[in-house]
Amino acid sequence: MNYSYTGQTIVQGSDGELTLENAYEYCRQIAKHHAKTFYLATLFLSKQQRKPIFAMYALLRTVDDLVDMAEDKIRSGSLSRSELSGMMENWKTRLRQCYDGDHNNDPIMMGWQDTLKHFTIPIELPLDLMDGVAMDIDFKPFETFDDLYIYCYKVASVVGLMCSEIFGYSDKKALEHAIELGIAMQLTNILRDIGEDIDRGRIYLPLEDLDRFGYTRQQFMKKEMNDNFIALIRFQIERARNYYRQSERGIPMLQKNARFAVMVSSLNYSAILKTIEKNGYDVFSQRAYRSFYQKISTIPYIWYKTTVS
Repeated sequence: MNYSYTGQTIVQGSDGELTLENAYEYCRQIAKHHAKTFYLATLFLSKQQRKPIFAMYALLRTVDDLVDMAEDKIRSGSLSRSELSGMMENWKTRLRQCYDGDHNNDPIMMGWQDTLKHFTIPIELPLDLMDGVAMDIDFKPFETFDDLYIYCYKVASVVGLMCSEIFGYSDKKALEHAIELGIAMQLTNILRDIGEDIDRGRIYLPLEDLDRFGYTRQQFMKKEMNDNFIALIRFQIERARNYYRQSERGIPMLQKNARFAVMVSSLNYSAILKTIEKNGYDVFSQRAYRSFYQKISTIPYIWYKTTVS
């Protein structure tokens, strides 16, 4: 069997077996297609680090896509929730088999298994992420920030923890800051995607915060802009920025050749918050994003911060 992704066919070897090089290329294509800021950051990693990062992203993205596509099928009645739960359990089984040494000739699992030969990544981390993604299957609004924090940890911070094991670090406190960066990035995602999530009938912001600023769920779902909403979004932006600021303390604890890539990712993601402000806090009709030029324009500053200062 050959594997195809975004028009790129990953061909098996002449003996019918998938080669490791082709497996990693398959994973790279997934990252390149889906994660522009993330992919840009990986270009500054060593080849030894880049390949496992691609394998990690491909695993996580594929499971996330499974849930997203399944949700549409559940709404149309062509897939049941029990069937989706079975598909998620199948991925967990495949992951456990991978940790036991069997990749089943799957490109993602082959890349992940090779990654495990060189880096110690506890199976609890990808399993946590799968559980986090599964929270979207039967979505329930988060009553408090503590509830939202758990979700952010599972779908984002565990990625930072896995990356940290691949990057290497000099102090275990780096892991605490990796968690903080994951929280910051997921909060940024939530703010950026508010309009799209409303169209899916979802509010990811904590309901206690809506109450705090006197902005009702009904107003939220109607995409009503007013002073209370702007105050609510300002509060969320400052919360995310606090996590970014705290996470910066962990970058010097990483191995030197990984610091640049992490700061590229952090700085470009946090800049989305500035775009939201520039858009007048209109996250209903405008999706904040960074252009490629804006992303690369930060590189000289990041190079100076990570190599000179």
